[in-house]
Amino acid sequence: MTELKLSRRRYLSALGLLGISSWIAPSVAIAKKPEAMETIAKIVGANTVRDGRVKLVIPPLVESGNLVVLKLSIESPMTANDYVKAVHVVSEANPSPNMFTAYFTPRSGRAELTTRVRLADSQRVWAIAQMSDGSFWRGSADTLVTLSACTEMI
Repeated sequence: MTELKLSRRRYLSALGLLGISSWIAPSVAIAKKPEAMETIAKIVGANTVRDGRVKLVIPPLVESGNLVVLKLSIESPMTANDYVKAVHVVSEANPSPNMFTAYFTPRSGRAELTTRVRLADSQRVWAIAQMSDGSFWRGSADTLVTLSACTEMI
C-alpha cells in the first residue's frame, strides 16, 4: 500500500510540475496547438495576458460541432475611459484558429454577446479581451464534440 502512495505522489508531483510550466511562461503555454499559440501571440504582441474578467460559456458536451452556442461576457464599466475595445475568440482545433473578433465602444453599454460557431473537434476555446487601457484578459471553455464540423469530405 505504501508503494502505491509513493508512486501516486510522484505521479501527482510530475503533473504539478507540468502545471507550473504554464505559470512560468503563460502567454506561450495557454494553447496546445502551435497555430492557436501563433494566433494569440499576434493578437497580444509583447503584452502580458491576465486571467479573469472574461467569461466564456460553451456547453461542455456538444452532439454536433456544426452549431455550438457560445456566450461571452467581459467585466467592464464601459465608460469613456475604461471599456472593452475588442474580443478575439480563438479555437485550438479548428482549421482556422481565429474564429472571430467582435469590437465594442463605450456606447455598447455592456460587453456581452451570444453567437453560434462551428467546432472541428473537442477542444478548448479562448477569448482574449483587449481593453482601452491596453491590457489583455483571457477566459476559456472546454467542450467535448461528438460529431466534428469544419472537416472536408473527399
